[in-house]
Amino acid sequence: MPFESLKPKVVALLSKQEQTLTEKLTAVCELLKQSIDYYNWVGFYFKNGDKEELKLKAFAGQPTDHVIIPFGKGICGQVAVSNQNFVVPDVKAQDNYISCSIDVKAEVVIPLFVEGENIGQIDIDSHTVDPFSKEDEDFLTFVNQSVAHIIKKKDF
Repeated sequence: MPFESLKPKVVALLSKQEQTLTEKLTAVCELLKQSIDYYNWVGFYFKNGDKEELKLKAFAGQPTDHVIIPFGKGICGQVAVSNQNFVVPDVKAQDNYISCSIDVKAEVVIPLFVEGENIGQIDIDSHTVDPFSKEDEDFLTFVNQSVAHIIKKKDF
């Protein structure tokens, strides 16, 4: 896995002072999608103000109709409530799954914490059944921690 070699690249992308937060996040999404063959869609969702919903802020992959996701709905909505990583080896086995594409076979969602509060998450869709490992979870946690260093809770 290229995870160790990707870490400094993620940090460098997030360090670009001349870019907006959305531009930085989009660049990270594109890097991950291009670098890991089973990452077919990569996106960041964040809490939408005071509403009990998530809003898509940045992504790489096919556009999605799921720009707003209510808390508790789908894998992303469940992570917004549980504050726990959620790895879905086979989306067909999930009752509360929101289908973004018929090609999606697996999903992993990792919450993003700032100042102890779950303000968002990174969401990865894969066209491969059961591709995600503990190493993916650890790497995506690193990505979220890196993102958390450049934002403040008041930004959301």
